[in-house]
Amino acid sequence: MQLKIMMPKKKHLSASRAPLILFLCQMISALEVPLDPKLLEDLVQPPTITQQSPKDYIIDPRENIVIQCEAKGKPPPSFSWTRNGTHFDIDKDPLVTMKSGSGTLTVNIMSEGKAETYEGVYQCTARNERGAAISNNIVIRPSRSPLWTKEKLERITLRNGQSLVLPCRPPVGLPPPIIFWMDNSFQRLPQSERVSQGLNGDLYFSNVLPEDTREDYICYARFNHTQTIQQKQPISVKVISVDELNDTIAANLSDTEFYGAKSHRERPPTFLTPEGNASRKEELRGNVLSLECIAEGLPTPIIYWIKEDGTLPINRTFYRNFKKTLQIVQVTEADSGNYQCIAKNALGAIHHVISVTVKAAPYWIIAPQNLVLSPGEDGTLICRANGNPKPRISWLLNGVPIEIAPDDPSRKIDGDTIIFSNVQERSSAVYQCNASNEYGYLLANAFVNVLAEPPRILTSADTLYQVIANRPALLDCAFFGSPLPTIEWFKGAKGSALREDIYVLHENGTLEIPVAQKDSTGTYTCVARNKLGMAKNDIHLEIKDPTRIIKQPEYAVVQRGSTVSFECIVKHDHTLIPTVMWLKDHRELPSDGRFTVDKDHLVVADVNDDDGGTYTCVANTTLDNVSASAVLRVVDVPNPPFDLELTDQLDRSVQLSWTPGDDNNSPISKFIIEYEDAMHEPGLWHHQTEVPGAQTTAQLKLSPYVNYSFRVMAVNSLGRSLPSEASEQYLTKAAEPDKNPTAVEGLGSEPDNLVITWKPLNGFESNGPGLQYKVSWRQKDGDDEWTSMVVADVSKYIVSGTPTFVPYLIKVQALNDAGFAPEPAVVLGHSGEDLPMVAPGNVHVNVVNSTLAEVHWDPVPLKSIRGHLQGYRIYYWKAQSLSTRNRRHIEKKILTFQGSKTHGMLPGLEPFSHYTLNVRVVNGKGEGPASPDRVFNTPEGVPSAPSSLKIVNPTLDSLTLEWEPPSHPNGVLTEYTLKYQPINSTHELGPLVDLKIPANKTRWTLKNLNFSTRYKFYFYAQTAAGSGNQITEEAITTVDEAMASRQVDIATQGWFIGLMCAVALLILILLIVCFIRRNKGGKYPVKEKEDAHADPEIQPMKEDDGTFGEYSDAEDHKPLKKGSRTPSDRTVKKEDSDDSLVDYGEGVNGQFNEDGSFIGQYSGKKEKEPAEGNESSEAPSPVNAMNSFV
Repeated sequence: MQLKIMMPKKKHLSASRAPLILFLCQMISALEVPLDPKLLEDLVQPPTITQQSPKDYIIDPRENIVIQCEAKGKPPPSFSWTRNGTHFDIDKDPLVTMKSGSGTLTVNIMSEGKAETYEGVYQCTARNERGAAISNNIVIRPSRSPLWTKEKLERITLRNGQSLVLPCRPPVGLPPPIIFWMDNSFQRLPQSERVSQGLNGDLYFSNVLPEDTREDYICYARFNHTQTIQQKQPISVKVISVDELNDTIAANLSDTEFYGAKSHRERPPTFLTPEGNASRKEELRGNVLSLECIAEGLPTPIIYWIKEDGTLPINRTFYRNFKKTLQIVQVTEADSGNYQCIAKNALGAIHHVISVTVKAAPYWIIAPQNLVLSPGEDGTLICRANGNPKPRISWLLNGVPIEIAPDDPSRKIDGDTIIFSNVQERSSAVYQCNASNEYGYLLANAFVNVLAEPPRILTSADTLYQVIANRPALLDCAFFGSPLPTIEWFKGAKGSALREDIYVLHENGTLEIPVAQKDSTGTYTCVARNKLGMAKNDIHLEIKDPTRIIKQPEYAVVQRGSTVSFECIVKHDHTLIPTVMWLKDHRELPSDGRFTVDKDHLVVADVNDDDGGTYTCVANTTLDNVSASAVLRVVDVPNPPFDLELTDQLDRSVQLSWTPGDDNNSPISKFIIEYEDAMHEPGLWHHQTEVPGAQTTAQLKLSPYVNYSFRVMAVNSLGRSLPSEASEQYLTKAAEPDKNPTAVEGLGSEPDNLVITWKPLNGFESNGPGLQYKVSWRQKDGDDEWTSMVVADVSKYIVSGTPTFVPYLIKVQALNDAGFAPEPAVVLGHSGEDLPMVAPGNVHVNVVNSTLAEVHWDPVPLKSIRGHLQGYRIYYWKAQSLSTRNRRHIEKKILTFQGSKTHGMLPGLEPFSHYTLNVRVVNGKGEGPASPDRVFNTPEGVPSAPSSLKIVNPTLDSLTLEWEPPSHPNGVLTEYTLKYQPINSTHELGPLVDLKIPANKTRWTLKNLNFSTRYKFYFYAQTAAGSGNQITEEAITTVDEAMASRQVDIATQGWFIGLMCAVALLILILLIVCFIRRNKGGKYPVKEKEDAHADPEIQPMKEDDGTFGEYSDAEDHKPLKKGSRTPSDRTVKKEDSDDSLVDYGEGVNGQFNEDGSFIGQYSGKKEKEPAEGNESSEAPSPVNAMNSFV
C-alpha cells in the first residue's frame, strides 16, 4: 500500500443547512483516456504519434540514417512512409529496414550506399481501424564540410594606423560552420576594441599597429556535425611606418603598392560594416536578433547602441564583441523598430540606422486536443495559431484533405474549428490541423474516439493511506467511463454519504481532506456511476502523529581541540520507525572517527577549524520528516602575527608594522608589542605598548643605546596568541641619561658617618656606556660648599668624620660617556645617631583602681636625645603581694609609648600588690639611662572563686563541705558565703538557705538535712572590696536502711513487679511523645522557670506552703560543662582565667591614649588571675542526679 499525493485543480463544496451529498460531475466534452495499462488493453483508441524526427534533419553522412516514427493506439497501428510525396516502398530497398512494432526507419549506408541518395522529404503514417495519424514532413539532408578553394594570397603591407579587413569567406557547409582565427600554434589571436571578428567571420582592424605584423593569420571553420575543422591559407601582414623608410626606398615605391591609401594620421570614425548610413534586418520570432557595427578610425572608436522611439529590453539585451554586436534573445514583434549604432572617438562620431522587422513562423494559440465522446454526445476540435504573416489553417482527415474525405453528418467545419454533434461510433477518426505561412508550418494530430464504456475505477482496491495529522489527505479515485461518470464519496461501513463542508472534491475524483484529524481515520468508499453502470472502491485512511524534535541542537562556540555535543531528541508516532541522520552544511558527515552519533547526540571530538558550519539533525519516517539545525563556531586564540617590518627609523622612535594572523573566528581586540634589549638583557622580553585590534602599525618610542628587537602578540576573547617571530634588530645611538637614581637616602650607620644610598639605573636607563654617579652633600645649617665625588656604577657611598646626628643635604646625579643627566632633586638626610644622654625627670604615678595606674614624666631635651626620638619606655614589675607577703621571682614588664608622649597608662595590674617602675627615652640607636625607681601599691579587689569544693561524709541528715581558699584573694578575706537549696524528684528547687562562714575555716558540716535528698550548693569568698566568683556543687543525703529494707521486700512481690512494668511502659510512651515534641521545637515550662531562677539570690520560693519551684534539665542549663561534672572525689576546681592586655592594645606593641586608654607596649609573662563576676555553675541534669545514687 502506498500514499499518492496529487495536486490537481479542485472544487470547494460550500456549506449548506440541508444535507448535501458530495459528488463529482464533469461537464466537459473531452475525456482524456487514462494511460492505465489494464484500461488500454480493453479500450479501442485511434493512433497517436508519440515520437518523430525533427522537421529539418541534418544527418552525418558517415553514419546510418535513422528516421524516427513512434505511435500508440488500440489495436496497435501499422506504419507506412512517403518520400517526396509518393509512397516509399521499403521492401524494395535492401538498405532500408523498419523497426518491429514501430515506424522507425534505418538506412544502412555504412556498408554501402551514399547519404545523398536518401535526401528528400519523408512523412510517416500510423493507421488502425479507428483512423490514421501522420508525422511532420521530415527533410533529410546530409551535412557537408567542404574544403577551401586553393588560392594564392599576397602579403599585405600597410602603414601604421591604417584600417584593415582580413576576409575569411569560408566554404558553404551544412549546417554553417563556426569561424575563429588562430595562428600556426593553434593559439587564438587576441581581440580587443581595436581588433575583432565580425559576424561573417572576417577579421577587422580599426587601425593597425606594428605589433600586428605576423605571417600566420589563419581562419578556421569548424563543422560540428562532422567534427571536422577546415583551414584557410595563412595571411601575411606587414605594418610599416613611412619614417622608417629611407628616401631611396620611398622613391621606388608608389602609393598603390600599399594596402589602401589612407593616411596614418588621426581621423574620425567610418564604418567598415555595415556600409552606408542605413540598413535593414529581418529576424523570426523567438530567435536571437544580432546587430553589428564595426568602425575604423584613429584613435579606436567606441560603439554605442540606442533604439529609436523605445528602450532596449533590459533582461534580454546583451553586448558582444566589445559592444560591436547587440543581441536580443527571444525576440518578439515588439522588438521591431529602428536601432542606431554610434561610433565615436576624439575627432568625431558617425551614425548607422538598422531597421529591424520581426516576422513569425506559425505558433500555437490553441492546439487541437483528443476527444473521447460517448454516442450521441457533442464536442469540438479547435486549431488556433498565429504568425506573421497570418498562417492559413487547413484540416485533414486520416491524412487526407478534409475536402475530399467522406462526408459525416455529425461534423461541421467552421474555419479553425470542427463542431461535432450527436456523434456515433463511425465518427471516430484522426484529424490533422495544418497552420502554415512562408516561414514554416505546424501540424497537429487530434483524434475523435466515440466509446460506450461503463464506469471503471482505476485506483487499486483497499488502498491504505497514512497521513500525518493536521496535513491534507488526498484519497485517489481515478476513474474512466463513457459517458463520463459522476463520483460520490461515502465514509463508514454503513455507507453514509459525506455531507460536511470540510471536504474538497477534485475533477479527477480525488477526495481531499484539507486538515486531517484523528477522527478522520476510517474507511472511505468512492462510487462512480453513468448510464451504463456503477463501480465502487474502498479506501482506508490512518492518521498518524507528526514527528517532532522536542530537544533541538543549540548554537555552540567551542575552542579548537575541545569536544562539542549536539542533542536532538525526537518524538514520533509509536507505529512509525524514524531514522535520524546528521548533516554538516547539508552534506553527509565526514567519514572521521572524531564524529560519534548515538541515539540522541552527535559528539565531535578534537574539534578543528574545518568542523565549523551548520549541523542539521534530520528525522525521517515513511510519512514525514523534520529537521533542526545549529551552527558550530570553532574559535581559538589568534594565530601569531607575521611579516614584522621596521620603518621610519629615528633616534628616539621607529614605526613597526605587521600582518595579523588568522583570528580563528574570534575578533582580535588588541595587539601587544614587546621588546628585547639584546645588549643589556638578552632573552628577556619587556612590555612596550598595546594597540587596538584594527591597527597593524605602531609608532614606538625608543631609548638611547638599546639594541631593540620587537615581537607582537594578538589578543582575542579566548586569550593571547603565540609571539610572532622577532623583528630585525635596531641599535639606537647613545645619549646622556634621561633620569637620575631614585630612592636617595642619607642615614648614618655610626655616630660619625653619613651613608648615602640610592637605587641605581638599569642598563636600559643608562642611555650609553660608562655609567657613573656624582654624589654631592653638605650640612643643611652651615655655609659649606657642596662636596662631590664621582663613583662607579654602585648604589652606596659613605662619608666619614661627620658630627653626630646633623642634617645634611644630599643629591645623586647620573652621568655616562655622553654627558650628565638633568639636575637631581635635593634630599634631606642625617649623620649617625648615638644613645640618649639624659633620663626623663619628675616621674610620678597616679593609681586609678586596683588594676590600672597612670604614669607622668617630663620630656628629655632634643639635644640630649642625639637621634630621632622613637618614644618613651616604662619598665615595671610587681615586688610582692600585700596579702601573702611572700616574695617571688621578679618579672619585669615593658610598655613603649611612641613619639613625644609624657604620660601613659599601665593596665593589667594585680590588686593589693607592691609595684616598682622607671622610664627611659628611646631613639634610633637605643635606650637612654633609666629614671629613678618609683614605687606604688594597688588597692584590694574582689577575690577569685575558691580553688576547690568537695562534699564528704554524707549521712541521713548531714553533709560536710571542704574547700581550698581562692588562689588570688586580691586582698584580706573577711568571710565565706554558702547558699544551698534542695531539689525534689521533679527537679523543682526548694527554699534557699544562706550561711556566713569565717574566713579562717576550710571545712563546714550541715546538719538537720532531709534524708535521701539532693542539695545544690553555691559557695564564694569575700574581701572588703566585695564578693568573688562562686563555685557550685550538688550532693545527696543517704537513704534510711529500714526503709530500704521495706522497699526491697515490696520489690520482691509479683504485683509490685507488674505495676512497675506498667509504669515503665507508660513512662516510655511519655518519653517518646516528649522526644517527638522536643524535636519539633517544643519548650518545657521548666526551662522558663529555670531561666527566671538563674541567680539563687532571686529564686522564688513559696513561703506560705514551703513547696518547691521547678528545676529544668534543658540543654541550656546543664550544670557541668567542659569537664565540670563532679569527679569521683566530689571535688570541683574552678578554671583559672588569664589576665590579659587585649583590652588595651596589641601585646608588646599596644598603646594607651592620653585619656588612659591603652597605647603602649606590654611584654613579659602574666600571672593567672581569677575570673571576675558571680558566674555560677549550672544545675546538673536528672541523668547526673541519677548517677549520684550509684
